[in-house]
Amino acid sequence: MTIAPPGDNTVTRTVAIAKARARRRFSPRKALLGIAGIVLFLAIWEMASRTGLVDPRYLPPPTEVIPHLFQIATFPDFWVAIGDTLLAWGTGLLIAFVLATIAGVVIGLSPFLRRATNSTVEFLRPIPSVALIPLAVLLFGIRFEATLLLVVYAAFWQIFIQVLYGVADVDQVAMSTGRSYGFSRWQLIRDIVFPTALPFLMTGVRLASAIALILAITAQLIIGTPGLGYQITLAQNAGNYDTMYALMIATGLLGVLINVGARAAERRLLSWHTSVRGEVPA
Repeated sequence: MTIAPPGDNTVTRTVAIAKARARRRFSPRKALLGIAGIVLFLAIWEMASRTGLVDPRYLPPPTEVIPHLFQIATFPDFWVAIGDTLLAWGTGLLIAFVLATIAGVVIGLSPFLRRATNSTVEFLRPIPSVALIPLAVLLFGIRFEATLLLVVYAAFWQIFIQVLYGVADVDQVAMSTGRSYGFSRWQLIRDIVFPTALPFLMTGVRLASAIALILAITAQLIIGTPGLGYQITLAQNAGNYDTMYALMIATGLLGVLINVGARAAERRLLSWHTSVRGEVPA
């Protein structure tokens, strides 16, 4: 019977972790399936338009829409609209992140506050953000702040609820141990609460980033604040359907980029967590 040197198990485990990370970073099969899904969707769209299943005047085929997207991408107004949309998305998400993280930690650490705010949270959380559009218009008109209100409200709950779950998952034995060692409240939050709640927080941010983009576009469509949504409305009203669908594709691509960026940030910040590095046998 051969006994492996003490360091072999550590090396094997390190290699296994690296392989698990590599598998999670890139999967050729998933990439091919994703590309196949896009190609199938475009093919169905093309056939529906070319065969007259739908009126090609109102649904131009992708072979006309996609080249038109590259054409309008050369116009400065297109990039200004993207900048306006990203500004509303990023500002609203940042405000929601700060407010939800602080509120989630403060309320989550206090059983009294959790009981006192439970009914209020359960009442406010299910209210659709689009239902606040009349309020946003009354308060701010068609200014940037109207879009910001909707984005912050929608993103706040996604992050806040996840932070509450994360704080509730904190090991109370670890908290008691920290107190016995004389940790201050800030040290308890920094060294015990935050590492436990971070995976939940990042999940909330990833979900909120998608919701924030949806609400930014929706506000621009309905209220008329500057951005891609407003440009889509202008194209529709002018009967310029090639431009309308091209801008819709642009919003989809923007959503994909935001989702990829959020997942990359999540993997980067949680590289130490089993949800990212994968379970590796001991």
